[in-house]
Amino acid sequence: MAELAPCPECKSTYTYEMDNLLVCPECGYEWNPEDSGDVAGAAVVKDSNGNILSDGDSVIVIKNLPVKGSSQNIKAGTKVKNIKLVDGDHNIDCKIEGFGAMALKSEFVRKA
Repeated sequence: MAELAPCPECKSTYTYEMDNLLVCPECGYEWNPEDSGDVAGAAVVKDSNGNILSDGDSVIVIKNLPVKGSSQNIKAGTKVKNIKLVDGDHNIDCKIEGFGAMALKSEFVRKA
C-alpha cells in the first residue's frame, strides 16, 4: 500500500483518499496532492511584472494613483519601503511619505 502525504494543516499522518483529493480526518482539511505544493491558505501576491512580493519588500508605484479625500495623487515612481501583505482587494499595507498609512493594490506596483 502506498504511503499518503501528511496533512499540510495539522501534520496528521492519518490521511485518506477521496476521489482525487486527500482528506485529513483530524482537522477536516482537503487538498489535491498534485497541486504545485503551495502551503494551504498562503496567498501568493505578485507585482505588475509577475515578481512575487513578501513582507518587508520595497516597491515602486507604476502609475499616478488618486488618493480618496485628498487633492494630491501618489505619483508614478514613488518608492514605498517596508510593505506588509494582507488579504483583501488592496493587498499591500504601507506608509507613504507625505500621505501616511495607505492600502495599495499589487497590480499598480513593481518590486524595487
